[in-house]
Order: sequence, then structure tokens, then C-alpha cells
Amino acid sequence: MDFGGNDGLMDFLHNILGFDAESPLLFTQFYFWAFFALVYALFALIMSSKSSAVSNQRLHLRNVYLLFVSWFFYYKTSGLFLLLLAFITLSEWLIAAQAYKSKKKFWLCLSVAIDLGLLAYFKYAYFFTNMINDLFGTGFRVFDIFAYIGNGFSEAGRFSVDTIVLPVGISFYIFQVISYTADVFRGRIQPVKNILDFGFYVSFFPQLVAGPIVRAEEFVPQLYKPFRLSRRVFGIAVFWILNGLAKKIIMSDYLAVNLIDRVFDNPLLFSGFENLFALFAYSLQVYADFSGYTDIAIGVAMLMGFYLPMNFNSPYKSQSPQEFWRRWHMSLGRWLKTYLYIPLGGNRKIGFGTYFWWTLIALVSAALTGWWWILVPFGVFIVGVAIWNKIQISRQPSVISHQRKLLYANLNSFITQVLGGLWHGASWNFIIWGGINGIGMIVEKIWREMNWHIRFTAMTLLTGGLCIADYLTNLPAWRLFAVWAAIIWVVTAVRYIYFLCEGAETKFTKALGTAWAVLQTFTFITFTRLFFRSSSNLDPATANEVAWETAKNMVNQIGGAWTNAVIVPFLWEYRWVVAMFVAGMVIHWLPTNWKRRYRLAFSAMPLWLMVLVVCIAIVIIYQFVSAEMQPFIYFQF
Repeated sequence: MDFGGNDGLMDFLHNILGFDAESPLLFTQFYFWAFFALVYALFALIMSSKSSAVSNQRLHLRNVYLLFVSWFFYYKTSGLFLLLLAFITLSEWLIAAQAYKSKKKFWLCLSVAIDLGLLAYFKYAYFFTNMINDLFGTGFRVFDIFAYIGNGFSEAGRFSVDTIVLPVGISFYIFQVISYTADVFRGRIQPVKNILDFGFYVSFFPQLVAGPIVRAEEFVPQLYKPFRLSRRVFGIAVFWILNGLAKKIIMSDYLAVNLIDRVFDNPLLFSGFENLFALFAYSLQVYADFSGYTDIAIGVAMLMGFYLPMNFNSPYKSQSPQEFWRRWHMSLGRWLKTYLYIPLGGNRKIGFGTYFWWTLIALVSAALTGWWWILVPFGVFIVGVAIWNKIQISRQPSVISHQRKLLYANLNSFITQVLGGLWHGASWNFIIWGGINGIGMIVEKIWREMNWHIRFTAMTLLTGGLCIADYLTNLPAWRLFAVWAAIIWVVTAVRYIYFLCEGAETKFTKALGTAWAVLQTFTFITFTRLFFRSSSNLDPATANEVAWETAKNMVNQIGGAWTNAVIVPFLWEYRWVVAMFVAGMVIHWLPTNWKRRYRLAFSAMPLWLMVLVVCIAIVIIYQFVSAEMQPFIYFQF
């Protein structure tokens, strides 16, 4: 092979080994699979011996080998931010060991302060700077202290100090190491004695940059188990990889490039129906994108003998917002429940943390909107809750009533959802998105507690109020809410009449109820995504303003006038996009046992047939590749 002399050889080696910010290492690139093929060949060589006398040595060698492979992968994805990953690994290993020995809370607090401090600096510097400037009229600007230090060790001006770049995957591995130190401090697990093994746990490359968030108690024991890869497990691993690639390239990228990105970039150029369809399509896109990454990560890890936790469980089959968040990004949900919701009190109590966060949410909301009057109802609410709670405790000190559990769960779950929204990004739209999801969970819980008389009365009053608001203001947002409420009111009225007639529940009516609940939940989640998508893929310096403008324009278009003259041509012009959306939703809604059957059928194929199917699938999948590789959505988090 002619590399064009020494210069050509150096350029080739630089492209292979160097970091290019414009071309990070992605699962969808052929370069990644060439990289993984080489990694796996050496991995197989290391694990080839079956001698028990050297098994422990080979496991240690495997762990060290995959650690450095993972670090190279992260360097190809994030460049010198590898130093940040190495620092977090070292500091967390040392601090956790001290926390285990001393059992002093100081070490846990130090760990959280360092980890969240770094996360806040890199991810929320623009957000907090803009918030302070808006509140106090100051003119502060962000300053990258790490770039400044780097310029001191290199040629002047090599790194820009005026912008802060977000390291890929920082939210995932920060949460992962926090869970490790917390579990060590609580005595749930023992600290990892070998720093190289711990570094491997933190940086395992399949799940490093976009999860799932792996608990140490789930992963660390696997570091010391003998490597086994049965024929069936191999087939299932290959299936997950193909499944993830198909989700990402065929479904997610196709929908994004051919419709969604166009609409969200210029919502005013598209009709209300087109905006609405793009919003629903985005719900499928973000699921296919994120779950596709997870599928590939699970498959790649499985080939090397490691098992990552499930991160998605057909979330659009959910019948309520609460169920949705049990099925969506499950590793984050478990993390938030274990390390935020339960410490706040869960459904067992409310304390200082609950009151603190509700007060802070009220203060920040009032300061940023200028509506200081909202502190009055907030204050009355918080004081009322405190008084009511004290009275209930004095009456039943040892018994937590159902009403108290419901109140505690609602207050603490709302805080969890708001902070979960903030985890996703440094924009008010992400916080609004989290808050709306929190409200949706609260409303759903309250709705289930109501009898049918109260349900029908409440929906009648709400629908009437929204219709009056639409009539008086003629604003698209009120019209949108009024139409949605009217649809829910019609279905509620039908079910209320059926209830009054003492109709017995049958399989048919139960199926209708399930379908309606799934459709309503999917619709609600989709509308919250309006704020999620409009905050994504933006420059942090302008994210808040641009995101809010995009969300407002889309609401105005969707709530505006619709005509068949636009709908029919759209359905024909974008017929393949519509077909892709329908096919994706049908596949998603297939029964779980059907999916299990064709997954097992694939894994049981003769090897020659499996190879043939894989080759055909790869050819088909890469026919859908766009001109530019689309990064995974959750890389930005």
C-alpha cells in the first residue's frame, strides 16, 4: 500500500490515531466496526486459553486491555477530555476507599461536590451565567479555566477560553461514579481494590458516552467471572447490534433528515398538521435513536461476556406517564429513584429537602418571569402542606395514611422530574419539560383516585374553561388545549354513561380502555417533547432564547387553522416518511412475546444462514445512510 511517502504515512496514522472533533467515533461508522473487529480479535486471543491455572491472570489482562481500549475510544470521541475522565476515575477510587474505611459523611459529600461541581461547570456554566445576568442585569461571560491552564502548557492561544465545550457522556459517567461512592459508603458493596478494574468499570466503551448508567453492584462482579459465550448468546448479541443499527439508521436518521429537522429548524414554513406530524415523528425518532444506541451497546458488551441492564421496555405501550417513566431510560429512572426520590422521602415523608426544592423552584420561577405574585400561592401551598402534615403526624404518628403517601409521592416525584429535566440539558425548556412530566404524573395519580362523577364534572369544567379562554383570547395555545380537552371530555362522557348504565367490563371494553390510555399517554409524552427537541442540538450560549422561540412557533402553527388542501398533499409528498412512522409504531406495539420469538429464532439459525442474513441486513441498512452521519441524540447529555 502506497501512503505517499513519510508525510502520507504520518497523515494516515494521524487519521487513525488522532482526534478529529468533526468526526467522532460513532457506532454507525464503518471505522468503528473495523476498530471493534481488531479489538475483538485481540480480546479473543487473550481469552483463548481454557487453563484454570492462568484464568485469573487472563481476566486481569482482559480488564486492563479493555480499559485502555475504552480510553482510546473516549479519546477518539472527546479528545483531551480523556484527562477529565482519568481524574474523575482516580479521585472517585481514592475517596470511595476512604468513605468505606472511615464511614464519615465528609467523604461522600466531597465526592458529590467534586463530581457535581465539574458537571455544573461544563454543562451549566452558560445556563447559570445567563440566569444571573437576567436577574441582576450584569454582563458576566463564561471563562474556560481548563483551556487557560492548557494554554500555559502549550503554544499560546491553542485553546479558546471564551467557550466551554461539553465533554461527551459526562452526565452518564458522573452519575455512575456518584452511585458507586454512595453504595460503598452505605456498605451495599465493597470498594474495588484495583484501580485498573475500577477504571474499566467507569469507562467500559460500549456504554461510556450514552449509557445505560451501570451500577457497580451490577457490573463489578462480572469483572471476575470466567468468560463464556454460548452459541445462543452470540446470536442474540448479533441480533441486538443489527436491531440497534436498523433503529438508528433506517428509522431515526431517515425521519430526522427527511422531515423532523426541516420542521423544527423552520416551523413557520410548515402548516399546523405538518408541525404536529413532525412532533409525533420526533417521539419515534428519539426512541429509535436512544434505544438503538443501547441495543448496540448491549450487543457489543455481550460479545465480550458482559451484560448491561435493559434501558427501554417498549415505553410507548405505557398507559400512564408514571408507567412511561418506568419503561423509558430505565437506568436513569432507577438512579433518580435511588439517589434522589427516596432520599427526599419518597412516599414515606417530606422534610427539609422537599421544602427547600419547592421553595427554590418558586423563587426562580418568580424571578425569571417577573411574576412575583406567584410566591403568594406557592407560599400558602407550602405552609398549608406543612401544617396539614404536622396535624396528620400528631393524629397518627406511627401510621402513614393513603392520603399522606399520595401527597408525599407527588411532592417528591415532581422535584425528581424537574431535576431530571435539568440533567438532560442547560435550558429552561428542559426544566419546563421535566416539570410538565411531573405535573402529568401528579394529575394521573389524582385522576385514578376520583370516582366517575367527579371525573366527569372536572373534565366538563376544565373543557368549558379552556373553550372560554380560547374564545376570549383567540390564542393558538388555548385553542390547542381546548381541542385536546374536548376530545378527552367526549371519551370521558361515553365511559361515564357506560358506568351509569352499570355496564360490565368485557374483554372488548377493557381493550378499548387500554388502547385509549396508551394513545393518551403517547400524545401527552409527545407534546412534552416539544420543549425537549427545541432545546436539543443548540449552542449553549443561545439555547434558551432559540428553544423558546421554536416551541412558541410550533404551538402557534399547531393551534392555528388547518385545511385539507395542505394535509392531503403532505401525506402524498411525504408518503415514505409517513409509512416509516406507521411501520415503526406497529413494530413497537407488537406483543413482547412475538419479539422474543423472532429474536430467539435468529439466534438459533445455522451459522452460515446467520452470516447471510447479517450481510443482507447490513447492505439494506446502509442504503439509508445520509450524506453526513447523524450523531446519537443523547451524546449531547
